[in-house]
Amino acid sequence: MDSSSLLLSGGKILTPSMNIITADIHIDQSTGVIEAIEAGLDPSRFETSLDVSGCVCMPGLVNAHTHIAMTLLRGYSDDKPLNAWLREDIWPVEAQLTTEHIRAGTELGLVEMIRSGTTAFADMYFEIPETVAAVDAAGMRARLGHGIVTVDKEPAAARADIEKGLTVAQEFQQAADGRIQTAFMPHSLTTVDDDLLADGAERATAENMYIHLHANETSDEVNPIVERTGERPIQHAETLGLLGPKTFLAHGVHVNMDEIATLARTDTAVIHCPASNMKLASGIAPVSHLREAGVTVGLGTDGVASNNDLDMFSELQDAALLAKLGADDAAALPAGEAIKMATADSAAAISLPGGRLIEGGVADIAVVDLDTPHFTPQHDVVSHLAYVATGADVRHTICDGSILMRDRTLQTLDAEAIQDTAETAATDLLARIWFWFSYLCRASLKDSHLPLSRESRPSGREGIRQLLN
Repeated sequence: MDSSSLLLSGGKILTPSMNIITADIHIDQSTGVIEAIEAGLDPSRFETSLDVSGCVCMPGLVNAHTHIAMTLLRGYSDDKPLNAWLREDIWPVEAQLTTEHIRAGTELGLVEMIRSGTTAFADMYFEIPETVAAVDAAGMRARLGHGIVTVDKEPAAARADIEKGLTVAQEFQQAADGRIQTAFMPHSLTTVDDDLLADGAERATAENMYIHLHANETSDEVNPIVERTGERPIQHAETLGLLGPKTFLAHGVHVNMDEIATLARTDTAVIHCPASNMKLASGIAPVSHLREAGVTVGLGTDGVASNNDLDMFSELQDAALLAKLGADDAAALPAGEAIKMATADSAAAISLPGGRLIEGGVADIAVVDLDTPHFTPQHDVVSHLAYVATGADVRHTICDGSILMRDRTLQTLDAEAIQDTAETAATDLLARIWFWFSYLCRASLKDSHLPLSRESRPSGREGIRQLLN
């Protein structure tokens, strides 16, 4: 008996060609690799065996763009367009984040992703050492980077943010026994100065780093770049040296055909975030045109503050339905292609292992329970995975050969304690921003009508909104 062997027996398997077969999976846990996919393997040969009868084993989902610590802002600000949402609500709150807040929000996001079958993700945020430590403990894969914003900063602070982004990418590359990769992550073409973007891109490329940024998310982002530079954003990004096979861009909603051709020519990937784009009324990304041009299109949830969850099953359903609506074609993104977008294509876009269940490939697996009313009848399991499955249907989650969730119980993280800590952290964050706004109001309005005393002030986010308004 191999002491490092794991067998998934008695279930079905989703193949890379989107077929469903009946077979067992032999995993070498010492290497995290799938050794064999075949029927009739003897469970007595294996140290650990999971009976997955009544389930389908599929690749672990890959969330190719998110801001994981924003779980603390779930439901904090809804029903606003992107620019107002960022400037009026999100950025002021983020300015009050501590390392403790970010660790708590990150761990909460990891719990949510593991419980919904996600095994790998790409994340742009702050305090990356906290994210690295949390991902390492959880056992997931990630491509991480420090989110760089230089707008409204003094030159020295702006330069320091670029340096931090590059340093973080160098320091944590191959962390967590190689499960963590990194990237240089300037926020966007409108929030980072051109000269700093060009310099950062040149240095990142020289160091063989990946690059990730937001692009063409809204028309309000596109138009100022055209007016300022005379170039569309994607062409301007190429001018600055930001495009290439190691670059993946978030959103790509407002790209025209010339920009799509540039993305295809430079082998630059795009991460589609349909739920966030719909909620913020940013628009419908031309996913069909991107894919037809040969652009690799992955899938991401974006941050929880604009989604409001990290369930990639929900995201791939949104992607499939929105693509049909946007193209006026019911066949625009079929079920199997939507699943590929959330697995193999996302893994390729952010260049992490996984996305396919193959012999010799990494053992990143979501085991989905088919024995439920909404999977009945099973005319087409692939269709069900795309159109009816939810994260709550995942029974087991495996990453790099390690069982992260077994029978809906997390093995590497204490979910209950993490939820409690996150609730406390979110309350503390709101209190911090309330007192910060109170201080500003006291400083500028000696006879303020606002209820600034502890006894009379409104509670929670409504109190903050009264101060903002």
